[in-house]
Amino acid sequence: MIRYTLVCEAQHGFESWFPSSDSFDAQAARGLVSCPVCGSVRVGKSMMAPSVARTDRGSRTPPALSSKVGSIPAAPHTTPQLALTEPEQRLRALMWAMREAVTRNADDVGTRFPEEARRIHYGETETRAIYGEASLDEARALVDEGIAVAPLPPASDDRH
Repeated sequence: MIRYTLVCEAQHGFESWFPSSDSFDAQAARGLVSCPVCGSVRVGKSMMAPSVARTDRGSRTPPALSSKVGSIPAAPHTTPQLALTEPEQRLRALMWAMREAVTRNADDVGTRFPEEARRIHYGETETRAIYGEASLDEARALVDEGIAVAPLPPASDDRH
């Protein structure tokens, strides 16, 4: 596991653990890493000191270093390294705008989504825009019945 010190576009600093550097890159590219303060997914790695495993069984901080801790200069502030290209960032913004429009203008039927979609499709209830939850198998069954469904992009706070 790797602990990264991260910073968002608003310069909020925070830490997070990842199985590998590639894992961080993949999660950041998918928008799954976001700032806990402002929710921004424009997050990059900040300068940090490497963590080196100790081989001795003595104290964790040698006395010579512990007396100088107050004199160690802070790491310079760096600009986040954004993992997304500009077109990817625009696409993500459009997806979130779509999600916001759907959640603002449609009824959330929760886990009743498959049943309610069928009732609307077969004319058993009034036609209206709905969203909710369905398993992959339930969604496939709806499509097989000729019922138009589409996945809703994740919310910006759906991180992991």
